[in-house]
Amino acid sequence: MIGIHLNNGEIAERWIAYCEKNNIPYKLINAYDHDIVSKVKDCDAFMWHFYQKNYKDQLFAKQLLFSLQSAGMRVFPDFKTAWHFDDKVGQKYLLEAIGAPLVPSYVFYTKHEVFDWIDKTDFPKVFKLRGGAGAENVKLVHSKSEARKLVKKSFGTGFKQYRPASNLKDRWTQYRAGKSNIKDLLKGVVRFVIPPDFSRMMASEKGYVYFQDFIPNNHFDIRIVVVGNKAFALKRMTRKGDFRASGSGNIIYRKAEIDERCVKIAFEINEKLKAQSIAYDFVFAEGNYPLIVEISFGYSAPAYDRCEGYWTQDMQWHAGENFDFCGWMVENLINNVNGEKE
Repeated sequence: MIGIHLNNGEIAERWIAYCEKNNIPYKLINAYDHDIVSKVKDCDAFMWHFYQKNYKDQLFAKQLLFSLQSAGMRVFPDFKTAWHFDDKVGQKYLLEAIGAPLVPSYVFYTKHEVFDWIDKTDFPKVFKLRGGAGAENVKLVHSKSEARKLVKKSFGTGFKQYRPASNLKDRWTQYRAGKSNIKDLLKGVVRFVIPPDFSRMMASEKGYVYFQDFIPNNHFDIRIVVVGNKAFALKRMTRKGDFRASGSGNIIYRKAEIDERCVKIAFEINEKLKAQSIAYDFVFAEGNYPLIVEISFGYSAPAYDRCEGYWTQDMQWHAGENFDFCGWMVENLINNVNGEKE
């Protein structure tokens, strides 16, 4: 039997639908219960698509899942899939360690070291906090003086993980483009006045500085999502007058728009990571060579419903929409695809 935490997320709902359609025993479990460990004792597996903007999830989701995995239970996501989720610093070390084609990235833990680096490097550079979705907490830094100001704040008051002005601006852009509704826009107005729980409860980010090289002339990125031995993809155009593609809402689904080198690299990296499901974001360096910007286990399911098909690990293309990638997650967990040896 599979235990599923239902958190009003589309992916959990699709897991449940897949289990019901295929007569797979499951039960709903509240991961926030104090006796959660005892409540999953009769389960063979536990699934929880936790969310980086839920402060409760941030506090203990990984610890719970990895504890259950350490006790021998199959979980989704498992350690190799999720320890680096919403942690760009951790991803830097991981991708460098396995020789992945990562955009050159730099992290510092003292002002002296980063000021010395700023004096020697060139700009622009991309400044990032270790967490944040949809290109939040990502800023293009044009000069050494601008970089020094960010460093002083990083080692001073720090940065809030939620930026209401930026959030409202993105919602307004999406609304004007016809990609969201008035309800979503009004939610941004409310959050501008009354910050969400996540903003109030999570501590400010400080004590480190993370930069990536700015890769110019990229008007889109390519996202490849690998689930077990299958992959699907989309192309995300940048915001108008902006270098960021994540969260833009301007998505192209045509297979012809996807550089299959990215698919191949994503399969190769996922094989090294032994991950259950990872989204890989690519941009293109000078010479048109694909580089990974970051990776993520978590993503919104409806964004991929219009994909034209998927690839298998042998790079064969399987045309047709409506493939059930959330169902793949359930099936792979049952079959222990990319899991630890038993």
